[in-house]
Amino acid sequence: MTDNALVEQFLDTAWTEQGLSDNTLSSYRSDLNAFIKWLHSNDKQIIESDWQDLLKFLDSFERASPRSRSRRLSSLRRLYHYLMREELVTEDPTKRLKSPRVGRSLPKTLSEDEVEALLNASDIETDLGLRDKAMIELIYATGLRVSELVNMTMQEIDLQHGVVRVTGKGGKERIVPVGEEAVYWLDKYFTEARKSLLKGVISDALFPARQGKAMGRHAFWHRIKQLTIKAGVDKSISPHTLRHAFATHLLNHGADLRVVQMLLGHQDISTTQIYTHVAQARLQSLHAEHHPRG
Repeated sequence: MTDNALVEQFLDTAWTEQGLSDNTLSSYRSDLNAFIKWLHSNDKQIIESDWQDLLKFLDSFERASPRSRSRRLSSLRRLYHYLMREELVTEDPTKRLKSPRVGRSLPKTLSEDEVEALLNASDIETDLGLRDKAMIELIYATGLRVSELVNMTMQEIDLQHGVVRVTGKGGKERIVPVGEEAVYWLDKYFTEARKSLLKGVISDALFPARQGKAMGRHAFWHRIKQLTIKAGVDKSISPHTLRHAFATHLLNHGADLRVVQMLLGHQDISTTQIYTHVAQARLQSLHAEHHPRG
């Protein structure tokens, strides 16, 4: 079996058994294809490589950050764990390699005033503007991942009870409440804009784009960036900026960390704890700005 076929077999197994997201699988594929390319340029194959080969491959990325190196090593570990399980190799070379220390950077977020400005930036007199308004209200009200938002269907939202059913990473479902403000704008969008945007096309997509298909992640990010400029928010944003704002603002107002964990769909609470640092950093900044001896 060729190295490329071996990697694809591993990815198929990872997707089937672990329900990994498309983004995660895409990262694994990119890292492992780079590994194959490096091996072949050195007349090597995956199953005959040792820990020194892996180390040389990782070192070949001279300007790679610790985070990038850690991600590539994680991809290799996943692959060789699979090869060991399938008895295709007799030794796991990744056990000889240490993960680099990766400092956890605080996620970029927005203040409540900045979110308010962004929420009011859409032109609600147009169908597209009303759709954008509903999307932003929903993601800020629920903390959804962008992929969860754009892939949501009409069957997954219940405005009467004010909840959405979210299919998150690994196919796991969670129920997330939707506030009254978001419910209002979603209902207005359904009533006044969605049918017009579909132009007669039948679609289950909650927020359809062209030909009734669900909007892509990059298209949503592009819309957010445009609205951020229009709102006068002078910050670099990411696709998950509003998700970060949702979590941070909840904690700022006294929400329990475990509740925020459940709402975000985090498997490990340590992932959620980063937002406590964001909230503390915000409090320190406010203290320094407003206290006479700050």
